[in-house]
Amino acid sequence: MLKHYLKKYLKYFKVRGKMTLNVNLQQQRLYLHYQDLQKENALCSVQDTGLRVFSQFEEDGMLLFLFALLDMPNRTFIEFGSDDGINSNSANLYYHHRFTGLFMDGNPLAIDRGRHFYRKHKNTNPTPVVFKETMITAENINELIKEAGYDGEVGLLSIDIDGNDYWVWKAMEVVKPLVVIIETHNEFGMNDIVVPYDPEYMFPGKHPTYHGASPIAMTKLANHKGYRLVGANELGFNFIYIREDLLVDEVPTVSVESLLQHPSNKEAQERFEAVKDWEFVTEEF
Repeated sequence: MLKHYLKKYLKYFKVRGKMTLNVNLQQQRLYLHYQDLQKENALCSVQDTGLRVFSQFEEDGMLLFLFALLDMPNRTFIEFGSDDGINSNSANLYYHHRFTGLFMDGNPLAIDRGRHFYRKHKNTNPTPVVFKETMITAENINELIKEAGYDGEVGLLSIDIDGNDYWVWKAMEVVKPLVVIIETHNEFGMNDIVVPYDPEYMFPGKHPTYHGASPIAMTKLANHKGYRLVGANELGFNFIYIREDLLVDEVPTVSVESLLQHPSNKEAQERFEAVKDWEFVTEEF
């Protein structure tokens, strides 16, 4: 019993440490530093800005970089596949940059945990975070977002539902995010393929490698929807897109291939062999 309590306490303490004034001040300095570099036309690459506070990998730093250059014009997010929203792509923006928004996930325990945590630990934005427990499909995504009170422009859209990410983003029409971060399936390498849509899909399905969309296919969809590729986490599966009219001169478009250079990608692509002859879709726009 004591061991269990200590484990919970240490986890709580670790999370609380991410919300300290010192962490906030460091990020505000970075924010201003990036804006100074922007004025001096001396910006670094998105790939050089990664840091982890709440995010699973380096996404917090990359998003901070992009939103600093945009000067935080819209402090809202929509994130689904968010679990409890704590170790998410939006939590750092919430706790250190006054964002608010919508978390959606199909796990009721995770949603309850998130609601409790965000009620207890608030930022100074008067608009509360919304948590919605739901299974997300291409058919219901727009209605779910509207029901939660969001439409039009939002700052960040983050999608990680381990399956129909591609098809759900393709169906979204109710919001127009400035920045999108979405999981791609780097096991598919440079193939232009998507696993067919299945509204009943639950991970791992028929095979843990048989779901999602390749980086090439996701980037084609992004381009079709008016976004360009600017970066990814080091392992090369969480791709970051920005609206094509934003930061055109400051943040260059990068190639899919340039983001798949981590040694782990070769091992990941070997897993594709098990499903390479299964049914895939190649879309043309």
